[in-house]
Amino acid sequence: MLILVTGGSGSGKSAFAESVVMGLKTRPNLYIATMYPFDEECHRRIARHRLMRRDKGFETLECYTGLKDAKIPSSGTTLLECMSNLVANEMFGGEAEDSASRMSETEREDFLVEKVTGGIRTLAEKLDKLVIVSNNVFEDGISYDAQTMSYIRVLGRVNQELARMADHVTEVIVGIPVKVK
Repeated sequence: MLILVTGGSGSGKSAFAESVVMGLKTRPNLYIATMYPFDEECHRRIARHRLMRRDKGFETLECYTGLKDAKIPSSGTTLLECMSNLVANEMFGGEAEDSASRMSETEREDFLVEKVTGGIRTLAEKLDKLVIVSNNVFEDGISYDAQTMSYIRVLGRVNQELARMADHVTEVIVGIPVKVK
């Protein structure tokens, strides 16, 4: 079973996703953390998320890139948090960045979408239950620089593919989960 939880920044999507995992009543529960702690703000957010799940029985695996190679147990439920971080890590520090000089922008975006969604497909094949959190960063109407627009396009395509793959999709809006699929 694949469950996608999406929402804006601070919408409550992480807390909702954790409640979904807890409601499945499986063990072990694995938390795949994708936020690379590159500054003080990241360290604060990571500490807050660890505190939120402290007594929930999660084991944590830090996986910033290369999701398909992650070593995970096949039982229990895995919570992957968050696709927006994983896409950024792959885009700005992973294999795609190294290959950028040899690819057109379209080829690079296609490569990134396939790398990330391929990793999710690999995980989904190994796992009974996978809950994925992703950000909705598409509604502000602002035009950004080319690199940021490329990131938004890639994350949008990844989210669309995950929604197609998912058994259930929920968008959390101001703390209220709204079933989409």
